[in-house]
Amino acid sequence: MERGSNSESTNKADKQKGKKLGSKIEPFVTQGDHNARDLRSWAKRTGFVSIFSGEVGTSRGRSSTNRDGFRGESGGGSMSPKIESDPVQATTRNRSFEIEPDSNRNRNNSEADPILPERGENERGNSEASANWNNGEHNKIDDEYVGRHESIDIAYPGGKGESEWNQPEMKYGIRDNPGFASLIYYGMQHYLSLAGSLIFIPLIIVPSMGGTDKDTSTVISTIMLVSGLTTILHSYFGTRLPLVQGSSFVFLAPALVISNSHEYRNLTQNKFRHIMRELQGAIIVSSIFQCLLGFSGLMSLFLRLINPVVVAPTIASIGLAFFSYGFPQAGSCIEISLPQILLVLIFSLHLRGVSILGHRVFQIYSVPLSIGIVWVYAFFLTAGGAYNYKGCISDIPNSNMLNDSCIKHAYTMRHCRTDASNAWKTADWVRVPYPLQWGIPIFNFKTSIIMIIVSLLASVDSVGTYYSTSTRVNSKPPTRGIVSRGIGMEGFCSILAGIWGTGGGSTTLTENTHTINITNVASRRSVELGAVILIIFSFVGKVGAILASIPQAMAASLLCFVWALITALGISTLRYTHTRSFRNIMIVGVSLFLGFSIPAYFQDYYQETAFILPGYLIPYSAASDGPIRSGNEQIDFVMNALLSMNMVVTFLVAIVLDNTVSCSQEERGVYLWSVVEDLSVDPSCLDDYSLPKKVSKVFGWAKCLGA
Repeated sequence: MERGSNSESTNKADKQKGKKLGSKIEPFVTQGDHNARDLRSWAKRTGFVSIFSGEVGTSRGRSSTNRDGFRGESGGGSMSPKIESDPVQATTRNRSFEIEPDSNRNRNNSEADPILPERGENERGNSEASANWNNGEHNKIDDEYVGRHESIDIAYPGGKGESEWNQPEMKYGIRDNPGFASLIYYGMQHYLSLAGSLIFIPLIIVPSMGGTDKDTSTVISTIMLVSGLTTILHSYFGTRLPLVQGSSFVFLAPALVISNSHEYRNLTQNKFRHIMRELQGAIIVSSIFQCLLGFSGLMSLFLRLINPVVVAPTIASIGLAFFSYGFPQAGSCIEISLPQILLVLIFSLHLRGVSILGHRVFQIYSVPLSIGIVWVYAFFLTAGGAYNYKGCISDIPNSNMLNDSCIKHAYTMRHCRTDASNAWKTADWVRVPYPLQWGIPIFNFKTSIIMIIVSLLASVDSVGTYYSTSTRVNSKPPTRGIVSRGIGMEGFCSILAGIWGTGGGSTTLTENTHTINITNVASRRSVELGAVILIIFSFVGKVGAILASIPQAMAASLLCFVWALITALGISTLRYTHTRSFRNIMIVGVSLFLGFSIPAYFQDYYQETAFILPGYLIPYSAASDGPIRSGNEQIDFVMNALLSMNMVVTFLVAIVLDNTVSCSQEERGVYLWSVVEDLSVDPSCLDDYSLPKKVSKVFGWAKCLGA
């Protein structure tokens, strides 16, 4: 009875006080999007002072942490529930029975506490607010929502910190359909922003394999076809995230290592086809291994060893490994490469905030825009006679054989002239890339072992991309089974890449995460429609010929930006860790340093190679010339090749140190994948990853794949 009377008296007091404050504080009216800026503006206008931020800022002596991760007062008295007003509905509620935030929903009793900020200067104001509460002024507006966005900087291991909460909302989610016209636009948007990753790999490996300009255009068309097919397959049967599949730079280093081995170095007749068949066989074998790793569920166990501290230096080393090719090749024609580098940096950085019709055109299309402008500029230089030399013609090989005086100018002409390539003349208008177009694959033990290790690194790269993309477009990360399903599907897609002969396996392009962050478009249908358009373009041989005609200096200067972007995306993975931890920064530093220092020893062991190969290919000749001499040629080739690749050494050092140096889960920053128990709480939380109904019935038995 007393409780009832006390409650009635409290309600009467609240009503009387509400009348007094009615003219001072008005209820917050939501606009439907729960914009944090509107809440902050309303809180400032009403004179609201955050209490929750003061509670999290208190020291251990003054506060305690409950099992849900919230901090309550523990000094001197018992903890009592706080009655506060809801800023959205202007109604009172009991705070002790609140549901925890989404970012903290999955935490169990064994997980570490969130990383809380140190006590700031605003703690004095929070203490005053606490005093006002004790004096009876308890009818303050609840700041739970505002505090989550502004006052609190909580960073869970693998969770969302303040910076991610403040990211702009997606224009279109994974399952949204913006309309056919918009789908075409956004689909092309994805692939145009990834042009550097899709078309520049053949410009590097095909000439080093002894291929002609026609071979380069054919490989580009093949990559476009396989990229479109594998993207559609992954969007339906893989993780179902809006991620583009393609030939990643992860496979570039092993392709160069294999093509520069002793047995192929002096081969002249059908050199390109023989090396391509060797790569096809190695890719098919490694893809079968990747399929078994994913579809068997073993990837779920391997995920326990993969953390942001391992992924960050591994991805960063992929971009940094090609520094010997970047500007040394771009510097061969400085009048083209320097404007290219400046333009792509100005578009992507200085003009990134400029919007045209609501779209950040310069930031999204920095690569294709800069290519178009500089290509036209290079065409005028070529047509104006800037690279005309007496007695020399644009057909570089013939001019070298017929006129010795052209030898000193051949290097400049090959890198600068826009008509140095004869791909346009030799390519067909219509050509459909078909399986085994280069011949029957060659299966070799040593090259297969190298590709198996590289496919493992590609899986590590994809794991980091899955997580960063899911946190951007979905509140729930995928389960371990869904990740395994994605890796298994990537293995199957790589088998297709090996059968068609792209020169590399198929994997998730890391740069796609950057595209989603810029465009705020994550529609799965747009990626699929863009893949269909890419497949149609692959049948037009002249499209591949145009892309194969890009001057080498311009391609090298663009690759300087693309590889720098991959490096930046790799380092950004550290945001899921405790970046102030000496353990973490030491592991990253040691793995990156040894990842470049140890391969440098293997690459420079045989100095005579410098007189045989171009400078940018010397790092990839260590497989045959390295210091390991065990007497078994197969083992020597594999060990010298693996230890001469930066990404392999970086990954090995990082994974050993990260899994042997003890620390708390909070400091380590492990990826927090969703668990099956989430379905019992919220069955719709993983709908974005669920397979189509008919496919799900077939694979319903495979619980390890999250089917």
